[in-house]
Amino acid sequence: MKTIVFDMDGVIFDSERVIFDEWKELAEKYGFENLEIPYFQCIGVNAATSRKIMLDYYGEDFPYDAYCSEQSQMYHENFDGGRLPLKKGVEELLQYLKEEGFFVAIASSTRSALVEQQIIDAGLRPYFDRIIGGDMVTKSKPEPDIFLKALEGLDATPGETIVIEDSFNGIRAAFNAGMIPVMVPDMIAPDDEMREKAEVILKDLLEVKEYLILGNY
Repeated sequence: MKTIVFDMDGVIFDSERVIFDEWKELAEKYGFENLEIPYFQCIGVNAATSRKIMLDYYGEDFPYDAYCSEQSQMYHENFDGGRLPLKKGVEELLQYLKEEGFFVAIASSTRSALVEQQIIDAGLRPYFDRIIGGDMVTKSKPEPDIFLKALEGLDATPGETIVIEDSFNGIRAAFNAGMIPVMVPDMIAPDDEMREKAEVILKDLLEVKEYLILGNY
């Protein structure tokens, strides 16, 4: 079975940048500094791990839950109902995968109900056979659990499954799962570790489509 697993934030939606901008607004409002240092560590991990990262950086008295709630409200007010911007080439790649008979899944660190709703709102739900959210596994990326769960019950092996990821933790998770990591960078440029662990690094999802058309799977 030809199988491709997508991350969502920063791969399907241009949401990592949106969320970072909202956190920057909160940082300016409440006066906490150097946001990019802990925030970039949070990209690709689940809510519990993000909370730990922020508290480790700013201290246990940092009101993370209150700030997170405020950011979430901003996010939903601005982008619910299909207003979240898509990344370049999403629809073209998904249409190609549908036509070619791929099994297509999402494995996102975002909670599953929100993933499902955002994909529905964007009109993309028919393209996905399975959606796995971060609340469906115990261990966050870079552990491989979420990608392995996406393959449960399928006639597909990890070594023949492509994972499309933008984050360092996502690439690490795909690599740890024994899958084929394809990196499409978003906010953070790849480093030597990413160049070593990713099968290939491509500019956008249109390049992913061309990569597949050229027989690289």
